[in-house]
Amino acid sequence: MPEHPFVPADFAVPGGLATALFRLEPLGPEHNERDYAAWSSSIDHIHASPGFEAWRWPHEMTIEENLRDLEGHARDFVNRTGFTYSVLDGDDVIGCLYIYPDREGDADARARSWVRADRADLDLPLRRAVHDWLEAAWPFERVEYDGLDR
Repeated sequence: MPEHPFVPADFAVPGGLATALFRLEPLGPEHNERDYAAWSSSIDHIHASPGFEAWRWPHEMTIEENLRDLEGHARDFVNRTGFTYSVLDGDDVIGCLYIYPDREGDADARARSWVRADRADLDLPLRRAVHDWLEAAWPFERVEYDGLDR
């Protein structure tokens, strides 16, 4: 166990969030095809999204490589070292949310999210809803959330 766990051992990690515009559920291998279709159709848009401008990902990869990536995120979730959620509209994956320790600053956590290019209108509503959810349902005192100007 790390010296400073990301979340307290007794913290019940939220299983998701539902709004009128979208819902969040933990990202896992069952999302592979829909997740792959979502990000691979929106690479330029994601790279232009706050928090992703300097990231190496997304980059071209196979669906099998994507599956391994999703399995890694699912392991992080189980191990409570990071929390990744699919952003869904019905069963359609329209984006993703990442909540991980802030390794660049003094915040407890860093959140990043993206939506597909054809759902860009949901970018700010997603950020606002997640910001409020992080404040209300998570144990963090300070979260850096790229692209959220309140």
